[in-house]
Amino acid sequence: MTADTAPASLDPADAPNDALTPAAHSGSSAAPTRRPIQDLPDELVSQIAAGEVVERPASVVRELVDNALDAGATSITVRLLAGGVRLITVEDDGCGIPREELPIALRRHATSKIRNLHDLESVATMGFRGEALAAIASVSEMSVLSRPAQQESAYLLDARSGELRPAARNPGTTMEVKELFFSTPARRKFLKTDATELAHCVEAVRRHALTRPGVGFAIWHEGKLVEQWRATLPPRSDADQPDDAAWQQLEQRAMDKRLADVLGPDFLEQSIVVNYQAGHVQVRGRAGLPDAARSRADQQFCYVNGRFVRDKVLTHAARTAYEDVLHGHRQPVYALYISLDPMRVDVNVHPTKIEVRFRDSREVHQAVLHGVENALATPRAQQLLDAAAAVPTPATAGQPTALPGQAYAPAPQAQTAMRFEAPPRVNGLQALQQTAALWGQGGGAATPDATLAGISSNTATSIDATPWQVQEASPRWNPQPAAGAMAAGAPLVPTLPPESADNPWPLGRAVAQIHGVYILAENAQGLVIVDMHAAHERIVYERLKSQLDDGDANSAIASQPLLIPATFSATPEEVATAEDHSETLAQLGLEVVPFSPKTLAVRATPTTLAQGNPVELARSVLAELAQHDASTVVQRARNEILGTMACHGAVRANRQLTIDEMNALLRDMEHTERSDQCNHGRPTWRQLSMKELDALFLRGR
Repeated sequence: MTADTAPASLDPADAPNDALTPAAHSGSSAAPTRRPIQDLPDELVSQIAAGEVVERPASVVRELVDNALDAGATSITVRLLAGGVRLITVEDDGCGIPREELPIALRRHATSKIRNLHDLESVATMGFRGEALAAIASVSEMSVLSRPAQQESAYLLDARSGELRPAARNPGTTMEVKELFFSTPARRKFLKTDATELAHCVEAVRRHALTRPGVGFAIWHEGKLVEQWRATLPPRSDADQPDDAAWQQLEQRAMDKRLADVLGPDFLEQSIVVNYQAGHVQVRGRAGLPDAARSRADQQFCYVNGRFVRDKVLTHAARTAYEDVLHGHRQPVYALYISLDPMRVDVNVHPTKIEVRFRDSREVHQAVLHGVENALATPRAQQLLDAAAAVPTPATAGQPTALPGQAYAPAPQAQTAMRFEAPPRVNGLQALQQTAALWGQGGGAATPDATLAGISSNTATSIDATPWQVQEASPRWNPQPAAGAMAAGAPLVPTLPPESADNPWPLGRAVAQIHGVYILAENAQGLVIVDMHAAHERIVYERLKSQLDDGDANSAIASQPLLIPATFSATPEEVATAEDHSETLAQLGLEVVPFSPKTLAVRATPTTLAQGNPVELARSVLAELAQHDASTVVQRARNEILGTMACHGAVRANRQLTIDEMNALLRDMEHTERSDQCNHGRPTWRQLSMKELDALFLRGR
């Protein structure tokens, strides 16, 4: 018998683990031999499960840290060798595992976290399946050392031999995993370098650290401390238990401290608090400012009931909230914590539990969307008021200028007139007259009202050309747009209330205009530079949205019929979407009807987008309607059209504005939502502090 000849009496159980013998794969005409169905060995079953649960060392770290958190640990230490391939050790101070339960803990589907279907549907722990330890033990050399507080000594269990012996340890558990994938060498070949695997392990621990401020974490690699995050939230003791409001404030401060430790202090400085409740869903956390957006989505963290997840519903909601304020393809940064009844979310949909399924996904989507939107809507100019309130006011006007690093305060009175001895010239005389009108005559202090009056009397441009309406309101002066005040150039007269303690001006007082593009203003912190076109574009855009929202909710966007309908080949899904959402398409100004079973025809497009490609527009809208809620698509499409209208209706560059017009624009910016960015996500203003200005001129050095 040659080496290529198989024995005729080959038993099916001895053949490779396929349904058919090799003859079936070789293309031979011989009839295949069927293999009987039989139970797989327990070790092979665990190794198959390990293929789903254990992808790399970071997967082991995640599962072991999950168990430590479920055990109530307040301190977790992770020790690694060779990026976790040679050794992974996770030490905690949790409740521990009793001696008699140690052998059971390594069995498949053995757990203390669920008992019945109700427990599974309302699971609130990080782990619940009871298969992680068995899967890890099947592809590594694993040992468990644990001691409950009421037990006199700890016990060490070797997963490979099953030997159980006493050992020394404080209350808690130590999980040790050596030589990962030693029993499956093919899996080990797919691992990356030690540095890459270490980075994944650190990221796995970092995700846990961001949601557990009351737990301290430390990561060691090759005997060196890589990362350490100390606990920032003390345990809530029953003896000295604060009320709920005080405890929430304590939790917020502890979470902010943990976010600063893990993501850096810049994240805290360039983010705002999100706190929103809608029905059964609560959204808390921090949303990064548009200026802090990154080129990659590597700082986007979403947690559902304390569990890190990657969910399309949450990602889409957060991205939609940033649509009006992000430039290009920049990615926002955020850390959002969603809390809801465990019965309303299913966490048993993915082997690694990183995906979830919501019972009412629209409710969660809207809660995240509105929570982040409301946080981003508040103009950052209001934050300058708090900074100005913290600045001490000098006792006298002649107090020396603060050195770099010291606080600056606004002068209590206007600057006295400066006198120049120069030959009389026409231009110079006009300049002196303007200076006298600006700063006051005779060296006296000019009041804000007198200053504005002097400026108004010397301006050549008519105020009737002012494109903004500023109306006085009590007590905080909330401007309301008049009917028809949408386009630039509307003949509206601004009425500016004077600046006072009850009515401060965060963006300060306009002092000049540069090349008809930028406005310079002075406030308590220093110098404010405003892009007037971008700022007015946002103001007009928000007014258009407000006017449309206050009108008929079912009003449709104006459309323009096409002289020749544009037809295109459509998939069955696109045809079904066009038929099911015909009313939604009509609200968007689109008319897309079936032309044949496999063809759609575009008969009308929005008037403002008449010059675009109707087929591409129809395809993109149909794709959005197929994936997302119809109301979300309608709102997004309307906003895009309104943004185009606002861009064309805003004041253009190279237009000379009066001081009153500049101040009116600044006041509108202070009270317009999302006024820190234009419709395209570009910034509308920048602040230069006195410290930064001093650094430019090397003052105090």
